[in-house]
Amino acid sequence: MREIVLTEQQIADICTRLGRELTEELKNEEKFPVFIGVMNGALPFLMDLVRKVDLEFYMDFIQISSYSGTSSTGIVQLKKDISFDLQGRTAVIVEDIVDTGLSMAYLIKHVYSKNPKRVLVVSLFDKETSRKNDVKVDFAGVKDHGNQFLCGYGLDYQEIYRTTPYVFNLSPEEKTAIDERFVKEQTEK
Repeated sequence: MREIVLTEQQIADICTRLGRELTEELKNEEKFPVFIGVMNGALPFLMDLVRKVDLEFYMDFIQISSYSGTSSTGIVQLKKDISFDLQGRTAVIVEDIVDTGLSMAYLIKHVYSKNPKRVLVVSLFDKETSRKNDVKVDFAGVKDHGNQFLCGYGLDYQEIYRTTPYVFNLSPEEKTAIDERFVKEQTEK
């Protein structure tokens, strides 16, 4: 039986709370802010979150890679860049999880290179105790959650479990099953 970390209702409540907080924070912007979803993991969270933001805004997407399985490679690669002009606008980076801060430090620096007015960070999970880079999450759904490997609701293991509608701790048995299937698929090519 899976250890559920966040139920669908808890996720909905978090999105409602953060949507209200962001509406308040951004209500006096001179230019429409831009919400930037970090693909692929943050997409479910982004879509549920922005439905709760009661103001007009733009959306864009960025894709990076820094993980292999459950481990960070230590190298961030840009796979898809932002296409929207951020000049003078507030950019809101929406991420599923900020742990070591390596990816987020890269994202913040990269987004600032586009000359926004300011950059805000929103994350479903803010694992401050895992931080190796000095980055700040301005709006967090859940602060810290131990050292378990989380899956579901955008969070993945080997690109699996992203569509699970809740967040759970990946068990050793589930990890092994995915690893075995992954190896089998690779050898069948």
